[in-house]
Amino acid sequence: MLVIILAYLGGVLTIASPCILPVLPFVFSRADRSFTRTSLPLLAGMALTFTLFATLAAVGGGWAVATNQYGRDVALVLMALFGITLLFPHLAERVMHPLVSAGNSLSNRIAVGQSNSVGSSLLLGIATGLLWAPCAGPILGLVLTGAALQGASIGASLLLLAYAAGAMTSLALALLIGGKVFSAMRRSLGVGEWIRRILGAGMLLGVVAITFGLDTGVLARLSIASTGGIEQRLIQKLSPDSAKKTPAAVTASSGSRDLPQLTDEGMMPPLSGAVQWLNSSPLTTESLRGKVVLVDFWTYSCINCLRALPYVKAWAEKYRDRGLVVIGVHAPEFAFERDIDNVTKEAKKLGVTYPIAIDNDYRIWRAFNNQYWPAHYFIDAKGHIRYQHFGEGEYDQSERVIQQLLQQAGAKNVNDSISTVSATGVEQAASGQDDISPEAYLGYMRAENFASGKATGDSPANYLQPLALPLNSWGLEGRWTIGGEHITLNAEKGRIIYRFHARDLHLVMGPGGNGKPVRFHVLLDGKAPGGMHGADVAPDGRGAVTEQRLYQLIRQSGGDGEHTFSIEFEDAGVNAYAFTFG
Repeated sequence: MLVIILAYLGGVLTIASPCILPVLPFVFSRADRSFTRTSLPLLAGMALTFTLFATLAAVGGGWAVATNQYGRDVALVLMALFGITLLFPHLAERVMHPLVSAGNSLSNRIAVGQSNSVGSSLLLGIATGLLWAPCAGPILGLVLTGAALQGASIGASLLLLAYAAGAMTSLALALLIGGKVFSAMRRSLGVGEWIRRILGAGMLLGVVAITFGLDTGVLARLSIASTGGIEQRLIQKLSPDSAKKTPAAVTASSGSRDLPQLTDEGMMPPLSGAVQWLNSSPLTTESLRGKVVLVDFWTYSCINCLRALPYVKAWAEKYRDRGLVVIGVHAPEFAFERDIDNVTKEAKKLGVTYPIAIDNDYRIWRAFNNQYWPAHYFIDAKGHIRYQHFGEGEYDQSERVIQQLLQQAGAKNVNDSISTVSATGVEQAASGQDDISPEAYLGYMRAENFASGKATGDSPANYLQPLALPLNSWGLEGRWTIGGEHITLNAEKGRIIYRFHARDLHLVMGPGGNGKPVRFHVLLDGKAPGGMHGADVAPDGRGAVTEQRLYQLIRQSGGDGEHTFSIEFEDAGVNAYAFTFG
């Protein structure tokens, strides 16, 4: 909410700038006439011009994102340019001079004519928007360039809407009150310019920090256009239970032949919120009519989603020719899961061949009012949601639902057997114990049970391994930066220690900004894991972080007792996000 307010105030301040002075005489020239026939079309014309610039900037930002790392460099250059224009307004005026000249010429022609027609007022608004461009350009550029670096999202759209609302508020006041606002704006110009310059200096500092990799998450904390963290925090505030968890069972016990109770939860929401589709052209509710649909909300570093995935893949293959369409809606939890290249690569490794809707903006998530990873929604051939299941387990009941819906849709020879799934690695089912260690986030936004003293947020600090480590507590050794979403090792030879109770231990990790592999060495109770090593670790405990994903580090034959896990990184730069257990 604070970011939205700042964007709104940014729009208001944009009007209170020296370069708006040429605009105000044209605005005031219509203040004494019909609001409907003159003032309203004028504001509409300004909105059209603003929308045009926003669209062009968004297209440019989308192109930068599509080019991945090269586009990121381009976006950083643009970001620095916008920061400089905020520091030096005269530079912005020179850059926008051709546009301003065109607007000035058109405005003078229309003003001289003094026409009261709707068309002339609309043209005057368009021309006024051209005059306004040097003021709107730099701050608007910051918003959209920041969105390009983080990925297009509903958050960026809200920021843009708030910015436009602030600007239109100032103009509306100018039209309604007239000369008093004009005089007040003149008095506030000095303050507005200082604020603009402070924003410009801050943006340049952010560019330097990102360029040198001081913190891969710096944009999410510095830019007023940060989206990933905003969206995640918004979801958490609106839906406090939106975490990877399994609610109480709502169907019969596993293995029961009783048919699950089907209900009617209304029509399936649209899938138009996807920013991209994998393995398929875009699907719509209309194109899916007549098919039974399973919508699976997942994200590729979620252990609960990965353990449910073998069953979803088996159903997609088994019932595809009988009319079942499986759609994986990939809604990211961490910032790196917004990278479509990452999702594409991991989906291929996991053998996901059915359509995947990339829900980076959480629009499909919100349309379904979803709160869980994983979450399965079963839709009948008429487009109605008939059954829901959240979390892992009860796969036989879910498969019975699929069989019922296919039979109701008129499918012939539907196989009524229950699929037998044999999964390995991270996809293997959990141990089934009820008292395993809970998921543990390492970033300060959600971290708990930190045992290495006081955490210094967003700044490098030296930490010591704790002398005593209670169950479900963790600590650090070495020089680390604890960020909002993850922790980053700033020097060689850093260690993470965790006291846990579970059969399996996983850690979500990624290499540094340079992408170079980070070598590590795992110990279980002070010794190499041997036969208890995970899929991503050798028996001697050695491995490497090569990509951003979930790593299985420990897999024991059983899950009895408490154990102390440690992982020592030989190279700097690793990012660690969260522990999960099974």
